[in-house]
Amino acid sequence: MIGRFGHTVRLIAPQFVKPYVKSNKNDANDAEAICEAVSRPQMRFVPAKSVEQQDIQSLHRVRSRLVSSRTQLANQIRGPADRIRDRPAPTCQPTAARLAAHPRGCD
Repeated sequence: MIGRFGHTVRLIAPQFVKPYVKSNKNDANDAEAICEAVSRPQMRFVPAKSVEQQDIQSLHRVRSRLVSSRTQLANQIRGPADRIRDRPAPTCQPTAARLAAHPRGCD
């Protein structure tokens, strides 16, 4: 959007700016660090992502969160069951199949 007004848009990765932050994190110190980083001739800039790239990244984040939630739920289900038994349940058998095979079902 700023590029429409004749400005050159250049993005700097945060890890390249961090060495120039002098003290605590606040807006003024961040702005000073960015100005210092931009003034360096060897500073590397990163290209802006297209809308398609942002969409793909968003899908990857959602999938990662779903996988994490599924793992957390399986661990929450398996935890109490492992405490009741003498030995832990085998992890290679899916949790849903173990629940279906349980004599009392899912009560």
